[in-house]
Amino acid sequence: MILMKKSSIFIAVLLIVISALPIYPKQALGVSAQSAILMDQKTGRILFSKDENTKRRIASITKIMTAVLAVESGKLENTVTVSSSAAGTEGSSLYLKAGEKAKLKDLVYGLMLRSGNDAAMAIAEYIGGSKEGFAYLMNQKAAQIGMTNTNFTNPHGLDDSGSHYSTAYDMALLMRYAMQDPAFKEISGTKVHRAPNPDEKWDRVWKNKNKLLTSLYEYCTGGKTGYTKLAKRTLVTTASKEGRDFIAVTINAPDDWNDHISMYETAFSKYDLYKIKSKGMLNEAGDVFYKDRVFITRDVVYPLSDEEKNNLRVQINLQKPDQSWEKPSNVPSVVGSYEVTLDEKLIQKVPIYYDNGKTEKPAVSFWQSFKQLFFALTGASYG
Repeated sequence: MILMKKSSIFIAVLLIVISALPIYPKQALGVSAQSAILMDQKTGRILFSKDENTKRRIASITKIMTAVLAVESGKLENTVTVSSSAAGTEGSSLYLKAGEKAKLKDLVYGLMLRSGNDAAMAIAEYIGGSKEGFAYLMNQKAAQIGMTNTNFTNPHGLDDSGSHYSTAYDMALLMRYAMQDPAFKEISGTKVHRAPNPDEKWDRVWKNKNKLLTSLYEYCTGGKTGYTKLAKRTLVTTASKEGRDFIAVTINAPDDWNDHISMYETAFSKYDLYKIKSKGMLNEAGDVFYKDRVFITRDVVYPLSDEEKNNLRVQINLQKPDQSWEKPSNVPSVVGSYEVTLDEKLIQKVPIYYDNGKTEKPAVSFWQSFKQLFFALTGASYG
């Protein structure tokens, strides 16, 4: 076999012609929030931010994490017996009664739509054994996701501890993770839910408190509201339009509905989800050894303004072929990476596969694939 000369192949491609501009500056949006962020859901790109890493009280947007743990428990169809301590939880309530039995799924709907603190405690006791046990699970999940400036001490967000806090960035990261789960996404985007009422002939009917979803913004797809005297108004929402999916977070925002609409409308008008490369064969691979043999398994996309598209650069990195690769079956499945930079910053890195007869991966759900990719990109553990 002829030895190949180069250890890697570098192909730089200038995609358009004009100089790029950075993401729109903070002063372009006058949000009322002390902390705010707008994130692209597919890629995690931050499109706008204001004090996004400042630790603050977060009130009931805490319940996003409570819902995530309930959904991931795999017990949504199980029946939960409400304890007296859960039923007596102060603040916003579903008016659950001690000894009442309810499906975990209904408790999660009540948690997300009506912000029931009693539901939060019932979920915590069922999943974690106690409030403290559940807080441990919350912080464990936060660490896995990469929420480095967050600490949970309760499942509801009440002002019972000064050490219960998060940041706008961390909450956007959590919502991005949560929205990949179909069950969470469905619950978060539900406007009205009916749940059985064990003591009456009529069902409980819960209307979502998220006014962006129910009346104010046609592109809103979900979210969670929050308020306490110390945290003030907090809000996490999601919105989708023409294939673009965004997440907005505001903390201590007196005009939060308009803050979110302003961020979304600016992003929808400025950014397109740009397809840099379609999945499939990489005909750009210059080494004859790799010709018609290498491919990527997903589209490479990124939200970009028109001005930014010109400043993308693509680099294909491939291993130097080894002497032992005489047969295709001897070649590793992953032989390199397809990398995209914007203003010299790496924004996408996709593995390049070799058609060695073994590269077809076992079928897994999109959710499992996303979690594996998510944790790989954040450097966190998954298992």
